[in-house]
Amino acid sequence: MEDRQGEEPVAADEEPGRPDTAASQVGEIGRQAGRGLRWSVLGNLVMRAGSFAVSLVLARLLAPEDFGVYAIAMAASQFVIHINDAGIIAATVQWRGRLEDMAPTATIVAIASSTALYGVFWVIAPYFADASGSEDATWVIRVLSATNLVYGLTAVRSAALLRRFEQDKLTKANLVGFLVNAPVSIVLAAGGAGAFSFAWGQLCGAAVTGVLVVAYARVRVKFGMNRAIARKLLVFGLPLCVSLGIEGLLLNADYVIVGDALGLHLLGFYLLAFNISSWVPGLIGTAVRYVALPSFSRLAEEDEESLSLGVQRAVPLLFSIVVPVAVLMGTLAPAVVVFLYGARWAPAAEVLRFLAILMVVRMLTALAFDILAAMGATRATVWLNLGWAVALIPALMVGARVDGIRGAAIGHAVVAVLVALPLATLALHRAGVVLAPVAAALVRPLLGGVLAAAVMTVLARTVGGVPLIQLCVAGGTGLLAYVLVVVPQAVLKQLGGRVTDLIPARSR
Repeated sequence: MEDRQGEEPVAADEEPGRPDTAASQVGEIGRQAGRGLRWSVLGNLVMRAGSFAVSLVLARLLAPEDFGVYAIAMAASQFVIHINDAGIIAATVQWRGRLEDMAPTATIVAIASSTALYGVFWVIAPYFADASGSEDATWVIRVLSATNLVYGLTAVRSAALLRRFEQDKLTKANLVGFLVNAPVSIVLAAGGAGAFSFAWGQLCGAAVTGVLVVAYARVRVKFGMNRAIARKLLVFGLPLCVSLGIEGLLLNADYVIVGDALGLHLLGFYLLAFNISSWVPGLIGTAVRYVALPSFSRLAEEDEESLSLGVQRAVPLLFSIVVPVAVLMGTLAPAVVVFLYGARWAPAAEVLRFLAILMVVRMLTALAFDILAAMGATRATVWLNLGWAVALIPALMVGARVDGIRGAAIGHAVVAVLVALPLATLALHRAGVVLAPVAAALVRPLLGGVLAAAVMTVLARTVGGVPLIQLCVAGGTGLLAYVLVVVPQAVLKQLGGRVTDLIPARSR
């Protein structure tokens, strides 16, 4: 293969046969993004299926308290990872100039940022663990947070792959890392390592992934400091870093609050429910984010019309995919939890009902975040996440004390719908994105979701309390009802025709 190090997209005014319309621009970039998205979804599907299988094993080897300790360590690690590289990954993807000119400076900034943050969290780990209700989490935090050193070392190389829509290589690196992570975690758990089994497994997997990312990126390892480039990177990246730090707080504050208010045992149930609600954001959301920032960055380089058209296509599509999964999780939560993890994890079901709502909002706000970052409106992302956090933290505290883990989940869901979504919509509108056509496109998925929920509820009561039967009969019928409402009849007829063509003539 030809070496593409430092290769940049051809400028729009120099591109042979340049499309003249916004729709053509969106289609061209969409084709590049589509290839990257397919690889990202495939990789995430394999990894999530593998992670799910590993979680089933670990749920039988470990106690809820071990999950609680891991939740505390993950809260610290995930907060760090959001601010780990000072926004360098996004700044590299969005960079308008030559990659080879900025890579040496960006590499130094990313490594310095991740190293400094790891040092800070090494020191404060005991205090963080104590505030979260478990002194035993201190060394688990220190081990798990070390994965962020790897991410800092590879930040520019990961961004280079995303920038060139080479998600296939990033996916392969992540899959190999998972193949290391899984056996290490299971062997350690079987040997009685408790929460450390999660931490060491993830650290080993991250190290292997990092080596492969550096090899695949084909960006020469070179260090240098250009003050003008560093200033430009930080002007873009630091507001984004602050916003991502607040996002990390949003995603992990509940672990600390629930652990402190209710103890590790209930926190273990809460973590399990949150993990289930994160399947779709982890599978589809992560894949979308791999291509959203580079895609919308290229559209933003063209004109506002192209960007708005891209948003008008992307939001309804994403919403239509997420809604049926959220309805199934929320409506049939007890069947989902008991079937997958056993009756002893049943208390997690009431939490999952409300975190399914949060899942939908997380997907939409993450997309809004990437759109704003692609436009260079990183300060808007700060206000979006800050407003969300200001409302969320007291809601979690009150909810946990009034109604336990269920109350914390309700607080999460209410703030997401009433605060986060309006703020995201306002931020996009003020950035110049035309959103009026989006509202009409969401009506059919909403109606389909309501119908699916009603069908699932009625059938779940009719078929009895066997989880597998509820999921197959009630869940399957509800999803079918959703498809019939949401998918246009022309598309259904076309699919039916293709199926008919596949049936041999003699069998008709």
